[in-house]
Amino acid sequence: MAVRMRLQRFGKKAQPFYHIVVADGRAPRDGRFIEKLGYYNPIPNPADIEINIDRAIYWLNVGAQPTDTVKSLLSFKGVLLKRHLLKGVEKGAITLEQAEAKFNAWLEEKEARIRAKLSDAEKARRDAMKARHEQEKKVAEARAAEIAKKRAEAAAQENAEEAPAEPGETPAAE
Repeated sequence: MAVRMRLQRFGKKAQPFYHIVVADGRAPRDGRFIEKLGYYNPIPNPADIEINIDRAIYWLNVGAQPTDTVKSLLSFKGVLLKRHLLKGVEKGAITLEQAEAKFNAWLEEKEARIRAKLSDAEKARRDAMKARHEQEKKVAEARAAEIAKKRAEAAAQENAEEAPAEPGETPAAE
């Protein structure tokens, strides 16, 4: 039986949500599966990925073949790195503590890059909002100046109509 690690699609039209599953290669995409390893939500930026690392390593070690997309997700979350480090422990190249330290350092660096990306995106969004607000402020000031000018012209015209032409004359009654 060929065992595959693949995505199982859920969600509405144009709003995909995937479960990462281990399934028989002959089973339909959204059909029966052996075990659910996690999920992948591509909608937010960065994508939301949750994987049970220990079970994923187990299935890789017993011969499950990941699809290209699942392989890239496993790589992104560090599953393939941890598996590589554990193979080094089995061969005696490094100790388990060293492997855990390397993996945790990599995880911290990866999370720092993701936080930096999020903060950069938030800063860009705030700068765009600030620029839009300044532009709206300029438009509002221009409109206020135009309204004030029209009111001044109307007031001057009203005063000209009320004022008598010569001193001592009264306006003619109609």
